[in-house]
Amino acid sequence: MTVPGRRSSTFIRLLRSGFTDPSAAGRLLDSDALASVRTDPVLLDALGATADPDLALLGLVRLAEAQSDDERPVLLDTLVSAKPLRDRLLGVLGASEALADHLARHPRDWHALVTYEAADLHPGLAEFEQGLSQAHDPIALRVAYRRCLLSIAARDVCGTIDVAQTAAELADLATATLRAALRIASAASPDDAAACRLAVIAMGKCGGNELNYVSDVDVIFVGDAPVGPPRGGAVGDGADEAKAVQAATRLASHLMRICSETTIEGTIWPVDANLRPEGRNGPLVRTLSSHLAYYQRWAKTWEFQALLKARAVAGDPDLGAQYIDAITPLVWQAAERENFVADVQKMRRRVVDNIPASQVDRELKLGPGGLRDVEFAVQLLQLVHGRSDAGLHSGTTLDALHALAAGGYVGRTDAAQLNDAYRFLRAMEHRIQLYRLRRTHLVPEDEADLRRLGRSLGLRTEPVAELNKAWRRHASVVRRLHEKLFYRPLLDAVAQLTPGETRLSPRAAGQRLEALGYADPASALRHLEALASGVTRKAAIQRTLLPVMLGWFADSADPDAGLLNFRKVSDALGKTPWYLRLLRDEGAAAENLARVLSAGRLAPDLLMRAPEAVALLGDPEGLQPRTHEALEQEVLAAVGRADSPEAGVAAARGVRRRELFRTAAADIIRSYGTEDSPAEEDPGALVDRVGDAVSDLTAATIAGALRAAVRDHWGETLPTRFAIIGVGRFGGHELGYGSDADVLFVHEPREGVDEQEAAKAAQTVIAEMRRLLQLPTADPPLLIDADLRPEGRSGPLVRTLSSYAAYYRRWSLTWESQALLRAEPVAGDAELGARFIELIDPLRYPTEGLGEDAVREIRRLKARMESERLPRGADPTLHTKLGRGGLSDVEWTVQLMQMQHAWSQPGLRTTRTREALAAAHAAGLIPAEEAQILDEAWVLATRVRNAVMLVRGRAGDTFPSEARELAAVGRYLGYAEGTVGEMLDDYRRITRRARAVVDDLFYGA
Repeated sequence: MTVPGRRSSTFIRLLRSGFTDPSAAGRLLDSDALASVRTDPVLLDALGATADPDLALLGLVRLAEAQSDDERPVLLDTLVSAKPLRDRLLGVLGASEALADHLARHPRDWHALVTYEAADLHPGLAEFEQGLSQAHDPIALRVAYRRCLLSIAARDVCGTIDVAQTAAELADLATATLRAALRIASAASPDDAAACRLAVIAMGKCGGNELNYVSDVDVIFVGDAPVGPPRGGAVGDGADEAKAVQAATRLASHLMRICSETTIEGTIWPVDANLRPEGRNGPLVRTLSSHLAYYQRWAKTWEFQALLKARAVAGDPDLGAQYIDAITPLVWQAAERENFVADVQKMRRRVVDNIPASQVDRELKLGPGGLRDVEFAVQLLQLVHGRSDAGLHSGTTLDALHALAAGGYVGRTDAAQLNDAYRFLRAMEHRIQLYRLRRTHLVPEDEADLRRLGRSLGLRTEPVAELNKAWRRHASVVRRLHEKLFYRPLLDAVAQLTPGETRLSPRAAGQRLEALGYADPASALRHLEALASGVTRKAAIQRTLLPVMLGWFADSADPDAGLLNFRKVSDALGKTPWYLRLLRDEGAAAENLARVLSAGRLAPDLLMRAPEAVALLGDPEGLQPRTHEALEQEVLAAVGRADSPEAGVAAARGVRRRELFRTAAADIIRSYGTEDSPAEEDPGALVDRVGDAVSDLTAATIAGALRAAVRDHWGETLPTRFAIIGVGRFGGHELGYGSDADVLFVHEPREGVDEQEAAKAAQTVIAEMRRLLQLPTADPPLLIDADLRPEGRSGPLVRTLSSYAAYYRRWSLTWESQALLRAEPVAGDAELGARFIELIDPLRYPTEGLGEDAVREIRRLKARMESERLPRGADPTLHTKLGRGGLSDVEWTVQLMQMQHAWSQPGLRTTRTREALAAAHAAGLIPAEEAQILDEAWVLATRVRNAVMLVRGRAGDTFPSEARELAAVGRYLGYAEGTVGEMLDDYRRITRRARAVVDDLFYGA
C-alpha cells in the first residue's frame, strides 16, 4: 500500500508526466498485475512519453492481467529492460484502443514486437505472407492480420518508419491478406479454383502502395479459363469461358466476404469492387478481353485516372501481368481522347457538396486543402505529361510528385511544400484511424481526442493548439498549391528567371494548357510571356496573380478569351499604380475580373473602352445597381457641363457604358458565383435586377439626350411640352442587354405656341435625340423604336395628347390597347406623362373586361404571329421569343388576363409581367402550380436572351450553334461543363409545360 506522502508525490509526478486523471492512474499502478514494476521510474517516464498515458497504462494493466502467471513476469521484465520493445508496446497502447483490445484478447501477441525488435526488421510482403500462412479460416485470418498490424503500428508510433513506409507496409499487408483470403476461398471450393484463373488487381491506395490503417481495399477481378486444353481435349469455346467466369465470380465473392464480414474479431476491411467497368451494375468478374473492349469503347477519363494505380496483387500472376500490360497504354493515351478536356474540367471542379456542412471543416480527405486535392493534382499532371515521359508512371502519390518535380513539371519548392503537407495530413489520418481502427477522415472535436492526436504527432507543449495550427497551415498550403500547381511551371517556362531550375518544354507547356481547356496553347504562352517576363514590379505582381487567374480562366467555357482579355486590360492599365495593387490585395477583385473576362464578349468589350471600370470589381458596393434618380442626376449634370450636344450625349453614353458594365459584371458574378460567394439561387431575382438596372439606365440616357437636344435649339424650354412613354420591355422594366428602347412620343403646345411650330419642334427633338444616341463612337448605340405608335410605321412619329385621345376614341384596335399594358412615362414632362397614362388606362383596363370578339381577335393575332414571324429554319422548341412556351406565349397569356380582369383587380394594373402573373394567382385567376410554370419559363427564356448577348456581344433569340458559345451560355445558366445537352433538354421540358398552360388559359384548349 502506498503511504500518504508517497501518494502525494506520485500524484504530482503523474500529472507532470501527462496523465489527465492521476487518481485513476495511481490506482492502476497499485494493481497486483504491475506489482514488480510499479515503482520503476523508467516505466512511468515511458508511459508519460506516449500519446495518451492514461490509455497506455490502462492497456498495460489489461495486458498484464491477461497473462498467465508464468508469462506475466516475462512481459514485465522485458518491458523494463528492453527500451525498443517498451517504447513500441506502450506507444501502441497509448495510441490505439482497438489494438489494446486485441492484445487483451490475445495476450501472447505482444511477442510479435520482440520478433521485429530483435532483428530490427522492416517486414515486407514475404514476412506478412509468412505471418498469415497458418490462418485457414476467416477468424484466424483476422487474428493474424491484427498481429501483423500491431508490428506496423508499433514502429509507426515510435517514428521508426515514416508515413510513406507505414502506408507501403499496410499495402503489403493488404496484398498478403488478399492472397490468404483467396487461398481460403479456393480451399473451400476446390472445383471452382480448378475451373478458372482469377487475378486480383488492387486499385486506389492499395494499388498505389499507400494504404491507410482502415480503408476500403479497391479491387478489380479478371477471370479466364485455365491454361491448357479443355477437358475432353476439345478446342475451348465461349461456354468454357462463361463457366470459368462463373467459377471465378464465386471465388471473388467468397474472398470479399472473408475480408468484409464482421466476426467476434471484428472486420479486416471492406473489399470494394465498384471501380470495375460499369461499377456496381457491371459483372463482378470479366475476362481480359471484356475489360479491354469496355475501356476502348466506353470508359470515362476518371476510370483511366483510377487505373493509374492498378497493380496485380493476388491470384494468377500471368493473367494479372497480362491485364496490367494491356491497360497501361490505354492509361497513358487518355489525354488524347476527344472528351479529355471536358472531363478534366469536370474533375478539376470537384466540389465538396456531398460532405455534410457540419463536417466540411473537419474533413481531412475531401475537404478544401485535403488529401484528395494533392492526389488529384498529381494524377492529372501524370495523365497530361506521362504520355511522353515514362518516368511519371508511378501509382504512389509521393513518388509521382518527386518525379514531376525532377522533370520540371512542378516547381521544386512547390513540390517540397506539397510533400511536407501531404505527409502531415496522412500522418493525421493514420493516427485518427489507428485509435479505434475505424474508417474515418474526420478530425475529432473532443478535446481529449485532439490532445492524444497532437501528442502522437510529437506536439507536446500545447498539443491541441499546436495541432490545429499545423493542420490549418498545411491545409492552406495544399489549397494554395492545388490552385497554383498547374500554372506556376508555365510561368517559369516563359519567364525563365530562376537559373538552374528544370523547366517545362514548350511542348509540355502546350500539352498542359491544352488539357486545361486552352484551345490555342501557343497564343496562351505568348500572353503569359508578355505578362510575366522581366524583372519589373509589374511582372513580379503578375507572376503572383497569374497562377490563380489562369485557374479561374480554365474553369470558364473560353479560357483563351479570358487570358487574352486579361492581357488587354493589363496592357491598358499596367502602369496605373492602383490596378495591380487592387488585384493583388483585394482577392474578390481578381476573381471577379477573371469571371467577367472569360464569360463572353459583351462585358470585356465594355471594359476595354474604359478599363478604369475594373475598380468597380474591388469595391464591396461596386456591383450594386444605382437608383434611377442617381443615374438621371449624373447624366443630366454631365450634359449640362458639356459645350455641345454631341459632347453632352457622349458623356451620357459614357455613363451608360460604365453602368452596363457594372450590371453585366454583377450578373455574371452572381450567376457563376465565386469561391467566397456561391451563385445566386433565385434566377428570377437575377432577371429582375438586370431588367430594372438596364431599364433605369436607358431612361436616364434618353433623358440626357432629350436635355442635350432641347438645349442646342431652344435653351432650357421647348415650345411644346414633351414626354417620352416607354412601352414593351422598356415600360415593363424588363429590358435585356440587347433590347431596343420601345417608346411613344407625346407633346402638348405651350400656351400661345402655334400647333405646327410645336409639332415641328417635337419632331426636331426626336430626330436630334436619335442622331445623338447613334453617333459612331466607342460606346454602344442606343436605338429608339417608335413602331408601337398608333398606325405603326404609317402613323405620325409624335402626336399631341388630344390627337392620341381622338385616335384611341375612334380608331384604336385591340392590339394597340394590349401594347399599352406596359406603357409608363420614362423621360420628359412628368405631368404630361401622367395625363397620358390617365388617358390610356380605360383602354388597357376596359370596364367589364373584353368582349368575346376582342378575345377572338387577340387569339387570332397570336396564332398568326406564331405561324408567320418565326424565322425560317428556327427550332420552335428553342426560340426564346416566339417559340413554344417562350416569352410571347407567357406575356400574351398574362396580358389577356390583365385586359379581362384588371378593371376589378387593381393588382393586375402593372407593367411588369412577373408582377401581373403573381397578382393573377393572388386573385384566383390561375392556380399556383400553373403560375409557377409560366414564371419559370419566362425567367428562363429571358436569361437565355441575356446570356446570348453577354456571350456573343450581339442580341439573339435562340441558343448559339458554336460549341464554346453554347457552353458559355450553359455556364451562365448554372450548368457544368459538358452538360449542354441537359441544358437544352431542360429548356424544352420547361417551355413544353408552359405551352400546355398557355393552350389551356390563352386558347381555352
